[in-house]
Amino acid sequence: MRSLLTLPATFTAACTAAPHDSASGGAFAEVYRGRWIQGIAQAQGPPRLFIDHRPLHLMRCADGGYVTPLDHYQSSPTPLEAARTAVDALGTAQLSRWAAVHGGGGERGAHGVHA
Repeated sequence: MRSLLTLPATFTAACTAAPHDSASGGAFAEVYRGRWIQGIAQAQGPPRLFIDHRPLHLMRCADGGYVTPLDHYQSSPTPLEAARTAVDALGTAQLSRWAAVHGGGGERGAHGVHA
């Protein structure tokens, strides 16, 4: 098991490249309720979100907030708050490896509006 005190090089680079600003989608990392929450800034769109080093899909809402598959009905004001809400929803359960997939089963180009 990877120590929570040792950050991977890719995350260290992301944190130095983008300051901690979860309100605008910047990088962040913290331990919340015993879970390692990590957000890595991207050039476009919301940050890539990880809980205990497992990816979690993050979506931007029309109201400017964020949701994850674990809390699809509650918009959070920042990516960090969305990650914390997802941890609350998880409880003691382990995050599924499918939590990073939304819509078309992970296939590229299968995303979009589903009516």
